[in-house]
Amino acid sequence: MSHIDLRSDTVTSPTPAMRRAMYEAEVGDDVYGEDRLVNELQSRVADMLGKEAGLYVPSGTMSNQLAIRSQTQPGDEVICEYNSHIFNYEGGGPALLSGVQLHPILADHGILTKQHFSGVIRPKDHHYAQTRLIALENTHNRAGGVVYPLPVIEEVAEFASSQNLRMHLDGARLMNAVIASGLDPSAYADHFNSVSLCLSKGLGAPVGSVLVGDSEFIDRAHRFRKIFGGGMRQIGILAAAGLYALDHHIERLAEDHHHAKVLAETCRDLGYLENDIAWTQTNIVLLRFPEGNTQQMEHQFKAAGLLVSVVNDHSIRLVTHLDFDKAQLVRTIEILKRVLG
Repeated sequence: MSHIDLRSDTVTSPTPAMRRAMYEAEVGDDVYGEDRLVNELQSRVADMLGKEAGLYVPSGTMSNQLAIRSQTQPGDEVICEYNSHIFNYEGGGPALLSGVQLHPILADHGILTKQHFSGVIRPKDHHYAQTRLIALENTHNRAGGVVYPLPVIEEVAEFASSQNLRMHLDGARLMNAVIASGLDPSAYADHFNSVSLCLSKGLGAPVGSVLVGDSEFIDRAHRFRKIFGGGMRQIGILAAAGLYALDHHIERLAEDHHHAKVLAETCRDLGYLENDIAWTQTNIVLLRFPEGNTQQMEHQFKAAGLLVSVVNDHSIRLVTHLDFDKAQLVRTIEILKRVLG
């Protein structure tokens, strides 16, 4: 039996047209800056987000870690949300790679507001780590793909500027926020010194993220990419997939959002939707299991033909994506009703 895979939007395979673009890609040595398609991809993403320059990297985790390392000094502090990817899913990278400590703050649906920062910024005193950077996540993964409201970002950015703090956006699923809100990507990115955009999630490329910012920041990040082992050679093959994704896979994210909303409605009717359905804004659906039996439920779903992602003892995640079609949607609804009903 073939399984429907809703563990993540990273499980997609390149489409035939994307594979063709990869096969036909011309390549050069990117460490020498001579891969034309990499240079084009970096410029395209930087222009899209209204920044001066971009840097192609193997993963979203490396992109976030480069942003932290390039904007802090050892002994500094970075403020993030308690359920953020940087705090939970990047292996303690800020401590290991940058020598900084994270200050996580728990917020409803992952949305840090200006009020959350009251009394949080460290005094200019030798006893304290120095607050240097605020990191936000849009969309917020563990909150269920929630879109960060632009007015809230604007208020946080204004506060950060008043405190001489820098801002980083983990925009792994930023294009999902763009499609859900109808806003231009630069409207979100404008308020951050650095932005990371992942190409291998909803956009369907097999690998890679692009980090953007001003030219001085990207030059510094480029050096740390080398130190972290992220320099690659003839990667126009991968850049071609990213360029194809930008051309063909952004608008179609609306389909993923529609599928997620249908699944959320089904889970709500069955009594297992974690958040109010209004918070299912993009391509992630969270199911709640008060009994703490998510490991058992994962096995039941798998036996029925559905792969899901366990978030913790009480929460399971479904993520719609490029390879999830209408026929699979119908099958998934049947499985949900059979297992949960």
